[in-house]
Amino acid sequence: MASILPQQMLLLELLVMSGDIAVSDNREDTILGRTLKECESSGWITTKQFGAGFNKVTITATGRKASGLA
Repeated sequence: MASILPQQMLLLELLVMSGDIAVSDNREDTILGRTLKECESSGWITTKQFGAGFNKVTITATGRKASGLA
C-alpha cells in the first residue's frame, strides 16, 4: 500500500467522519485539487459529478482501510 501524506490522511479522516462531501469542480490548481487526484488515483476515493459546478467525493473501502479508522 502506498504511504499516505498528511493532507491525504486529513481528507480521508474528514470523509470517514462526515460521509460524502461536495467540492467545486474548479479546483485544479489547489492543494485540495491535487490531494483529491492523488487519493483517487490510489483508489481511496471516488469522485462523481454532483450538480452544476460541484462533484461528490466518497471514500472507498480501500480508503477506509488506509485511514485506519474503519
